[in-house]
Amino acid sequence: MGLWMLLLLHLHLATGISLSAPSSVSISSINLEHTLSFQPGPQTPSDAQFMVEQLWKPVPACVALRAGQTCDLTRAFKDPFDHYVARVQAFTATQRSSWTVSDSFLPLSDTVIGPPDIAVSGCGNCLILHLTLPEVLASEHLKDSHTDLVFHVRRTRDGAEFTLHMPYSEETVISYLQTGVEYCVTASVKPHFSKAIPSEAQCAFTSPPPRNSLYMLVVLLGAFCALVFLLMALVAYGSRLTFSVLKTRLPKSLVTATNRSDLISLSII
Repeated sequence: MGLWMLLLLHLHLATGISLSAPSSVSISSINLEHTLSFQPGPQTPSDAQFMVEQLWKPVPACVALRAGQTCDLTRAFKDPFDHYVARVQAFTATQRSSWTVSDSFLPLSDTVIGPPDIAVSGCGNCLILHLTLPEVLASEHLKDSHTDLVFHVRRTRDGAEFTLHMPYSEETVISYLQTGVEYCVTASVKPHFSKAIPSEAQCAFTSPPPRNSLYMLVVLLGAFCALVFLLMALVAYGSRLTFSVLKTRLPKSLVTATNRSDLISLSII
């Protein structure tokens, strides 16, 4: 019995398979850029490296990865309409693990299309959206595909919201909105073959918002006070001007008498 145990141990060492196999091997993809990630198996030594193969051939940039690194498979998965798998193995100078194979991956349906760039401005009772699609949709494989967009519109004031499905256009108008009200819009591509990430919300007023009533009252009151002050100043100036004109046109004797009367009045006082 002891002889058989020694023989099995010798065969195990000869094959060099003694490391734990990598786990959690997965492939993620955004805009047809594919990335493989994995976790080291239990008790994997810190000096272990990892090799990635596709079609059981090494991926040149991924033959000596360290724990925590990822593998770019974008060039390896050239045809977006084909199915692919990849596998990962841990190794050291004297040991190797068994291979861990990923799930089947179809680039076109398993990728996630990023959000479009969006700018929002008001147009009275509507919003104008200026849109730019992700560059991947202009690639050789996707440039002829018909792309729809999904718009999620939310009214800031009370949270009322609705969703629109519209064909892509560089400039899109959302009509029949309330004037002077702020709306927030998110946009996402709705490809016929994969998933998509929505954009961040962009907000704008349909038209300039109405002024606060208290602010308007203060402005009107200030304008009224300024008008009253101006009228009083005009009346005072007019009175002085009229007196000066009359004094200039009165006969000299009358002016002298007037002055004397003023003196007499002053002496009596």
